[in-house]
Formats: sequence, C-alpha cells, structure tokens
Amino acid sequence: MTGTLLYGGAIGLVIIGLYAIVARRHLMRNIFGLAVMESGVNLLLASVGYRPGGHAPILVAGAAPGPLVDPIPQALVLTAIVIGFGVLALALALVVRVRQAYGTLDNRAVARRLRAENGEARS
Repeated sequence: MTGTLLYGGAIGLVIIGLYAIVARRHLMRNIFGLAVMESGVNLLLASVGYRPGGHAPILVAGAAPGPLVDPIPQALVLTAIVIGFGVLALALALVVRVRQAYGTLDNRAVARRLRAENGEARS
C-alpha cells in the first residue's frame, strides 16, 4: 500500500512538473515545473529503496537486525538533490539575465525578439 502511494505521488509530481514546463510560457513557471519534476524523480528513486519494516543498513556485531533498506537509491537521491540545486541556481541566474536583456519572461516574446535581432523570417 505504501509503495503504491509513493509511486503514485512520484508519478503525479513528474506529470505536474512536465505540464508546467510544456504548457506554460513564463520562464519562472518553467523553472518551478522543473523543481517539481525533480522532486518527483527524487521521490521515485527514494521509494525504490524502501522496504516495509526495513532498518538502516548498519550491522551491529556482524548481524543485521532484520530486513535492510537499500542505501544506493538514498545516495543517488542525495547526489541528485545537489545537482538539481546547481541546475536550478543556474536557471534562475539565466532568467534574471533574460529579464534584464529583454524586459520580459515570456518564452514567445523572447523568441520573437531574438528572431528580429538576427533578421530571421518566422518559420
């Protein structure tokens, strides 16, 4: 039951984040969607290592106290959190620069201005 709830929540977060990235034109909403999607992926990775009634993988006197949780997904999630923080910080810095350069955070308006500056015809 708990595993199904965790998987469902993770998939729900990924779908919500993907919708925010694809369907919205505002760059900040795209970044928030990326953060939500990242949280869903992290929850999915952490739930893969979940074991009902599992204990921390610490051996006491050479014996395990019972079923152990898998520590590898936990390590992957910690690494993903650090990498995700760096990606989000870079994305926010780029959004600030786009706002300074173009005066808007609308994807389509920025694309139109870029095409106009480069003299390209709309394709």
